[in-house]
Amino acid sequence: MLVLQDLAVTYQNAVPAVQGISLEVADRSVVALLGANGAGKTTIMRAISGLLAHHRASVTRGSVLFDGESITRLNATQIVQRGIAQVLEGRRLFADLTVEENLRTGAISVRDSAAVKRAYTRVMDLFPLLREMRKRHAGYLSGGEQQMLAIGRALMANPRLLLLDEPSLGLAPFMVQQIRAIIAEIHASGTAVLLVEQNAQMALSVADHGYILETGRVVLDQPATQLLQNESVRQFYLGLHQDGTRAVVGASRRQHAERKWR
Repeated sequence: MLVLQDLAVTYQNAVPAVQGISLEVADRSVVALLGANGAGKTTIMRAISGLLAHHRASVTRGSVLFDGESITRLNATQIVQRGIAQVLEGRRLFADLTVEENLRTGAISVRDSAAVKRAYTRVMDLFPLLREMRKRHAGYLSGGEQQMLAIGRALMANPRLLLLDEPSLGLAPFMVQQIRAIIAEIHASGTAVLLVEQNAQMALSVADHGYILETGRVVLDQPATQLLQNESVRQFYLGLHQDGTRAVVGASRRQHAERKWR
């Protein structure tokens, strides 16, 4: 469904952020993008969703293909209309609008009123809590409730591919598990997901495939089950030794892991 071919992105025509990334997201799959801060994960999401220009960045090499056609130069509205929606890091809700009004903004590019109604029903079935809170202002919701609303708003566009940027950021552990269950349910309904996450355990537990990024490059890509069993991944990202005990990961171990991946 989605293919990035040798993608390179530069900020302000001077700062390279992504340096020759190639990855794929198959139809109806979940793919996890893992990496430390500054690895290029959010830049990749912006390149896919058409938001690079808003951050003074541009594609300098390579392409983004969706269903075999290039979307590299399309704007965000055109990309949503093609079937890709993004949930931004930090949720970016309209705090002064109600839950229902926020959801309606997610369908602003959908011209089929019957499709909007079906999407609204789907979101309410997926998030029963939002049904109860539909008249409340988004700014008064908890972090977990806001994340549900942000995901629901993206689903109102009826996307075939959903981009999730750090959906568990700042949430309590029990809410992280709820978000994981929601991603699994979205996947089961037939929507593909590209997931950027700092919580590698959660991401790999729900993903089919994973890519690990370091300084704008892919250093490892494997099925998620293999990444969960990879000792370097377990120590650096999951903080676990081979026997399951917690590991202390310092700079020297990170360097060792990077050498091993390469």
